[in-house]
Amino acid sequence: MPPRPEKLSLRQARRIAVAAQGFDLDGLSRRESHAGERRRLKRMAESLGVIQIDSVNVVARAHTLPGFSRLGPYDTADLDALAYGGRRRALFEYWGHEASYLPVALQPLFRWRMERARRGEGIYTGLAQFGRERADLIEAVRREIETDGPKAAGELSHDHRGEGGWWGWSEGKRAVEWLFWAGIVTTATRRGAFERVYDLTERVLPRPVVETPTPPEPEALRELVRLSSLALGIATERCLRDYYRLGVAGARQAVAELVESGDLIPVTVAGFRNTAYLAKDARFPRRVEARALLAPFDPLVWQRERTEALFGARIRLEIYTPADKRSHGYYVLPFLLGDTLAARVDLKADRARSHLLVLAAHLEEGANAALVVEPLLAELRLMARWLGLEGVAVAPRGDLAAPLAAALASISLRL
Repeated sequence: MPPRPEKLSLRQARRIAVAAQGFDLDGLSRRESHAGERRRLKRMAESLGVIQIDSVNVVARAHTLPGFSRLGPYDTADLDALAYGGRRRALFEYWGHEASYLPVALQPLFRWRMERARRGEGIYTGLAQFGRERADLIEAVRREIETDGPKAAGELSHDHRGEGGWWGWSEGKRAVEWLFWAGIVTTATRRGAFERVYDLTERVLPRPVVETPTPPEPEALRELVRLSSLALGIATERCLRDYYRLGVAGARQAVAELVESGDLIPVTVAGFRNTAYLAKDARFPRRVEARALLAPFDPLVWQRERTEALFGARIRLEIYTPADKRSHGYYVLPFLLGDTLAARVDLKADRARSHLLVLAAHLEEGANAALVVEPLLAELRLMARWLGLEGVAVAPRGDLAAPLAAALASISLRL
């Protein structure tokens, strides 16, 4: 007989989720500690298991924000060193959630995805077709990188455009992206405007990782689901498979096996429509005093249905929404306060004026502005300093803008 589901309140579930994602339980320790230490950043990345990469630089590149949210101000050069620091690197790039930084130890767990990509499965349709039709070019590009060493797509001798192009990509770019998806090459480093430089995977990753035997696909899927559960703390089956974008059948089987082994505990959560699964070693904090601005792609909130179920906040990415149809703004960061999402702010780093601009500030339903303004402003000022900006400016848009601007003016008067 399956174990009888336990029952959790919604608030218990939120605390478990926030704690699992590595947010401080005592609220302020990250500002008092040496948050820039590379080893803390490495532990955070390994605990999350995946950091989504995004090149949009309106505030800071999205993959740099989870470290700030959890550790406070840190040197982003440390993140670069973890991802691109030669064969001793701790992270590598691959398709995890989307394009992601992943701990190098996880590379063998994704070889099934790489093998499928070589067969044209689980890969963009256009790129799969290119792989079938231009195998000769792909092999020529692989040989060129093997012979000449790391290269950006624009440095390839095969960098000519095909009929109509594809996403504006050259054929050389499509070839290296096919090789990247297939795991044959990976990102050796990034240059300039975040341009990938590719090299053979066996020359980039640490040798012990390259020499690790490839696990059978079911075993790899089971381990990825288990890691997802540890990073999420509590999640439905859909959320567990979404963390690493796994297929339904394989993830479902993995969940069943992990329930059988006791690694996952089925639970009912007040307000959840579906059964949730609790990680065996999840923490049950009595209180959470986290305070953090979250990237739009932070793993705490990237699964929109989970965010709505846990926090009651309907969050949608509006970057591609026409300006006149946006509800909250272009680059909107939710504000985590304790175990709730209390507000959201549309931010922009105005580097010419050296200010962090709050283009809009909205209070979440049920939140108390008097309790939100002070910690939110403190976090905004902390972010501005981390970004090397001299101050914060608040535009008059959103129901939280006026009290936030008033609090900022009061601080300015006292200085």
